[in-house]
Amino acid sequence: MIKTVLQSLIIILVLQACSAQPAPEQKVNGISFVANRSPVDSSHVAPVLDINANYAAVMPFGFVPALDKAQIIYNTDRQWYGETREGGRNYVAQLHDKGIDVMLKPQIWIRRGEFTGYLKMETEEEWLALEQSYRDFIMDYATLAQEENAAIFCIGTELEQFVVNRPAFWQQLIKDIKKVYKGKLTYAANWDEYKRTPFWQQLDYIGIDAYFPVCDDQTPTVACAIEGWTKWKEEISAFAKAQQRKVLFTEYGYRSVDYTGKEPWRSDRSMTQVNLEAQVNVTKALYEAVWDEEWMAGGFLWKWFIHHDRVGGPENSQFTPQNKPAQDIVKEYYGRN
Repeated sequence: MIKTVLQSLIIILVLQACSAQPAPEQKVNGISFVANRSPVDSSHVAPVLDINANYAAVMPFGFVPALDKAQIIYNTDRQWYGETREGGRNYVAQLHDKGIDVMLKPQIWIRRGEFTGYLKMETEEEWLALEQSYRDFIMDYATLAQEENAAIFCIGTELEQFVVNRPAFWQQLIKDIKKVYKGKLTYAANWDEYKRTPFWQQLDYIGIDAYFPVCDDQTPTVACAIEGWTKWKEEISAFAKAQQRKVLFTEYGYRSVDYTGKEPWRSDRSMTQVNLEAQVNVTKALYEAVWDEEWMAGGFLWKWFIHHDRVGGPENSQFTPQNKPAQDIVKEYYGRN
C-alpha cells in the first residue's frame, strides 16, 4: 500500500515538473557602474537601487599605448582602484550584497581615446602578440567573473577590426572562456557593427552598444525619436530571429545636449549646450520603442558614477542621468519591469 502511494506521488511530481512553465527571464534593467579611484560600499549602491536597477556592468580596464601597439597593460598600480582586478572584485561583491546582478565587462582604452574599433595590426607577428595579450587580459577577468558568480560576462567591446581580421582567434577564445566561466556570455558590438560579428551562435546574447541615430532635431520630441527607432527595430528584430538570440543593449544612453538623438555616440567636448529636455525625450522614446519588444533582454544605461551626490546635475552636458530629470524617467521605466 505504502509502495503504491509513493509511486503515485512520484508520478504526480514528474508530471507537474514536465508541465510547469519555465520562469520568465528577468529583464535586465542595468546601469554602467563607472570605475573610480576608491572602493565601493553600500552607500554607493543605494542610489542604484533607488532607480529600480537590478543589474550593473562592472568595467575594469586595460590600456593600449597606440592603435598599432600589440600590448594590453592592465591590473597595475598606476590604474584607478576600480579599473583593477581587486577593484572589480570589490564592486561585484558590494553590488551582489544588495541583490544587484552583474555583467563583468572588461574594456580597453587606447591612448588619446582612439576608437577601439580601429585596433588593427599590420603583421602576423603583431597580430599574434596582440592575441596573446588580449587572451591573458580577458581570461583573467573570465576567472574573476566565475569566482564572483557574475551573471553575464562580456568578452569584448567595440573591437570590429580585431574581430573581422581574426575570427578564428575569437572562436577559440570563446571556447577557452567557457572552460573557466559558466554564466551567460555576450560581446558588445557597436551599433553599426553587430550584423558583421561572426560568433553570435557561440554566445547567449547579441550585445549592442545602442547609439543608433533616431532624430536630427535640436530638441527631439518623444514622437520623433520613436519614429526614428522604426527601421532599427525592424533590422534588430529580423537579426535576432535569424540568430535565435535575444538582444542585450550592452550600452545605451544619451547626453543632455542639443541634437543628442542625431549622433548619440559623440562624446567630444565641443558639444556643450545643455539640453535636459532632449535627454528626457530620447530616453523615454527608447523605453517606449524597444523595451517591451519580444527580442529585448534589457540593457545597461551609460553611465552611472559611484559618488552620486557629486555628479550630474542641471548644468551637466554628459551622458549620466544622475541628478537630472532623465533620472526620473529611468526610475519610472525600470520600475515597470
